[in-house]
Amino acid sequence: MTTPADTLILAARIHTLDPETFDPAAPAATAVAVKDGRIAAVGSPADLEAYRGPDTTVLDYGDATIVPGLNDSHTHVVFGLELARGAQLTDLGFAEVQRIVGGAARTTGPGEWVTGWGLDPNLFTDTGFNGRLFDDATGQVPMFLRMRDGHSAVVNSAALAAAGITGPVDFPDESAVGVDGDGRPTGYLVEFSAMDLATKVMPQEDLAGRARRLGELLKAMAAVGITSTHVMDFVDGSAELLTRLEADGELPLRLRFSPMANAGASLAELEDIAALQGTGGRRWVVEGVKFFIDGTIDNGSAWLEHPDVYGENTESVWTDPADFQKALRFFVERGIPTATHAIGDQGVRYVLEALEAAGEARKLAAHRIEHIETIPDELVERFAELGVAASMQPIHGTHHTKADRSDNWSVRLGEERAARGWRCRDLREAGVTVALGSDWPITPYDPRAMMADSILRRPVERPGTAPVQPEQALTPLMALEGYTTHAAAAAGLSAVAGSITVGKRADFTVFARDPLAVGPEELARTAVVATLLDGVPVG
Repeated sequence: MTTPADTLILAARIHTLDPETFDPAAPAATAVAVKDGRIAAVGSPADLEAYRGPDTTVLDYGDATIVPGLNDSHTHVVFGLELARGAQLTDLGFAEVQRIVGGAARTTGPGEWVTGWGLDPNLFTDTGFNGRLFDDATGQVPMFLRMRDGHSAVVNSAALAAAGITGPVDFPDESAVGVDGDGRPTGYLVEFSAMDLATKVMPQEDLAGRARRLGELLKAMAAVGITSTHVMDFVDGSAELLTRLEADGELPLRLRFSPMANAGASLAELEDIAALQGTGGRRWVVEGVKFFIDGTIDNGSAWLEHPDVYGENTESVWTDPADFQKALRFFVERGIPTATHAIGDQGVRYVLEALEAAGEARKLAAHRIEHIETIPDELVERFAELGVAASMQPIHGTHHTKADRSDNWSVRLGEERAARGWRCRDLREAGVTVALGSDWPITPYDPRAMMADSILRRPVERPGTAPVQPEQALTPLMALEGYTTHAAAAAGLSAVAGSITVGKRADFTVFARDPLAVGPEELARTAVVATLLDGVPVG
């Protein structure tokens, strides 16, 4: 006898993405039954009539399309609260930034700082990175502006004084304080250890304020169809924030946190991360670890096989890269999933070699590399050979680079390496798992725009813009898989997520139109009718 379902969910079409049964040309399913938060059956309303009981809730979405719940594979929803403090400066010119920070400086209270984020590194092409350029606008009010890559910032003279920065600083990693020819700090802070000198003396946001902002962010993400995200950190205070939110109700999406193992991490620090595995709450869990092997190309801290045009981007953020291999292997041998930020070609190569050196142990868990901004042909094949997933954000390429190669990223790399940027299609055609994400707050999190950009290879909101490496465009199905089946595989979660399959979590995204049938511009405008977790609408 069939057990009645808690919920029957109906729609004109259901793209199950189940690899055993899904046919994108003729989606057969139009109904799904949910019991105890899991998918009990998939088929037509007639097929599932036996699951209808007196207490079964029926949700009929009419002509809408249901897909597996969308997962953003790379965000910083807690750490990002700090990264996204102050005015958003994305895509603004220098004069406009000067106006905004000047206005903010005139209205700050005693002890407050001017803060902003998303600053375009191309603003400093002619002057070099220099926060003192904002001194006239800000006066004696300390200022901290984070670059759009999140890995560097500029501060003014008042902030340098507040942080006690008077010249070059030695760090245990490859962080740096920029100085001029006289050894005076310019206010350019590269990588996290350098930025921490300033952020540690800035006014801190209280727990209540952070909890409010996090709750608002998660609700906004759920509203655009995101049911889960892989959070690439677990910064101090994360558990306290999440516990506070869950005390007031359910989180509107699932959060999978991977704590950072920073360059030079001690054995005790690695053991602490291992001890956190599996801890969490009702809809959040610590699972995996996040490494950095390099920084970013825009600020010269990525790891390239050959220097960029300025002689930079030549080193790992691990002063001794061999230590990275040891730390990586610590987790691989314990069956703990790893994710490693690697942007430059040598950085990607080194991580692949480290995973290969781990031998059969790497099969105990899912391992992935984040970003992968430029790689040669042979590394595309290495991903496939080793079974390593690629977690990518092609929206970084569409928003931060230009087809004419006049942007900072492309100029630094030169034509040959710039032409190897964000090789999503090549990796997919080689058989590699390619998960997609936003890296919020580095770029906006709306998955509709993200998928549209990965299909168009240009910003969907800028129709006159020439595409960047259009040969790397994904198909609509590949883009959707990047947020569903491939996202789950990249985290080793295919048994419970990624497709609408009996036994898996009943997490769904409901679109007003079919995302596989509309054009990318229309996809970006398609309404999200509902987002469901455990078969229940959220929001």
